[in-house]
Formats: sequence, C-alpha cells, structure tokens
Amino acid sequence: MKKILSISVGSSSRDHTTKHVFLGQECKLSRQGTDGDFEKAVQRYADMDGKVDAFGVGGVEFYLRVGKKKYYFKDVNRIRRAIKISKVGDGNGVKGLLERRAFQALEKHLNEKENKTLKGMPALLTTAVDRYGMGEAMVDAGLDLTIGDLMFALGLPFPVKKLSTVRVIAATLLPVITRLPFTWFYALGAEQDKPPQQKWDKYYQQAQVLGGDFIQIRQYMPDDLTGKIVVTNTTTAKNVEELKKRNLHILVTVTPRLEGRSFGTNVMEATLLALMDKPQSEVTDADFIDLINRIPLQPNIEVLN
Repeated sequence: MKKILSISVGSSSRDHTTKHVFLGQECKLSRQGTDGDFEKAVQRYADMDGKVDAFGVGGVEFYLRVGKKKYYFKDVNRIRRAIKISKVGDGNGVKGLLERRAFQALEKHLNEKENKTLKGMPALLTTAVDRYGMGEAMVDAGLDLTIGDLMFALGLPFPVKKLSTVRVIAATLLPVITRLPFTWFYALGAEQDKPPQQKWDKYYQQAQVLGGDFIQIRQYMPDDLTGKIVVTNTTTAKNVEELKKRNLHILVTVTPRLEGRSFGTNVMEATLLALMDKPQSEVTDADFIDLINRIPLQPNIEVLN
C-alpha cells in the first residue's frame, strides 16, 4: 500500500483519511492539519520522513508561479529541508493541468446539459498570484474575468481585469512578501473556520462563476449564491452542505471527490509521485500528464441546486 500524507498548517477540522485504488495500486491518503502551527508542521515532516511514500504540502506552497516567473517562499523552504527521503508535492506540479481540465469539463457539461457556454460569463477569481494557471484557464474559456488580488490579499478596493496587471503586481510585491512569515497574509488554523464575513459583495453578485482557493472564496461569500458556479480545490462534506444552503447551482472541484471529500492538488501530486517508479528528480510534466490521463484523474462536477 502506498502511503500519502498531507501535512497542512490549516485547520485540523478539515482532516480526512481514505483509501483508494489507482491503477490497481491501493493508496492510503491522509490529511492532517496543525491549526496554524508552522513549527509543528515542520517537525511532523521530519518525524514522518521515510515512513510515507510521499508528502503533500498543504496550506502553503514552495513557490508561486506568475507568468514565467517563480517566487519562492523563504519560510516554506524549511519544510523542503526537513524532508530527506520521501517524495514531496505542494501542488504546483499538477495544479495548472487539473485547473485547465476542470474548465474544459465544465464547458462540456454546460454545452450538453444546459445548452450554455462559459464564453462571455462574468467571473471572479479571488487571487491570481496563487492561481495563475486557473486565471489562464478562465481567460482561455472566454470568461469575462475580474481578478481580486488587491481586494482579497491586500484589502484594497481595486479590481484587476488583466493577467498582465497581475504580473506587474507580482513583480512589485512578491519579492518582498515571500521573505515574510507565511502566516502574515494567509488565513491559517481556526481562522479558516470563521463564518463568512460579507465583503466585496458587488463583485460576488455580478459574477456567475467564482474561482480560486476555497478558503478565500468562503471568507467573504454572500448568503445567496443562486445560479452561480464555484470552481475550486479542497471542499469537505460540511463545505458542500454550506454551499447547498446558499443555493449554489454547480460546484466544480479540480480533483475528484473521495468519500465525500475533495483533496487538494498537493495530495493529488503526492499520490502521482508515489505511483511513479522513478526518483522525483527525474519526473517530468509528461509523466504527470500520462498518469492523469491513465487513471483518469477527473474534476468533480456536482449540481447542488
């Protein structure tokens, strides 16, 4: 049995363990949160190194890819240094691939089931510096995109309309931000469990498609999501019920739902790495694409209302 362990600095209330067979190989997938305790997470990686086939890095990322540039987090590099034996994925290896597949599958679903298209639909992407691949996929899908980096990350009431602007923002701010403690600008631990606080309501209301990290989408989402589509990453059974009560039309997760829970892209990347019979240093994008197609690793599209 392949053992995949995602250690997240996020809330332990989102923990989950399941077993699933991929290409005839049984895998045990676990997600364990440290409730915002970064030191505890680093120590946990060190303690479990070599005892699992692959780690998923949850709640944080080694770097942000914006356009052709990568911005590495100084703080998060401590996790990489703590791991000597097991393979490790933070989601960056597969995130863009899975996000693009999700919007392609959503377009097909809307075409066939509702005689609709994503082209021209107003959409909101919470932040593009950490979901640049999703931003590219949304633009390619023909969505009328509003990008909320300045709003959701910095609290400034300035929507962005172009990915080129995001690249300028990233080049200006990320060299500084990535040297600061990760906890300064991302909700961790119990912060993730707080009830949504309504903010940026105008941008939520005018969007038909909401994309981005689910913690960010949930942070300010309104009570009424009638007719809207959410495209996101990790959602628990509790999250799905919450969205149903808000009358969300369609929930799309870029990873499949396993026992009521969609795991993050870091878990999926770690699982793919565990299934590959080669050193991580030799793994290519083509290897990821081959496995994703063979499994196949499909997005989950769920009509809630």
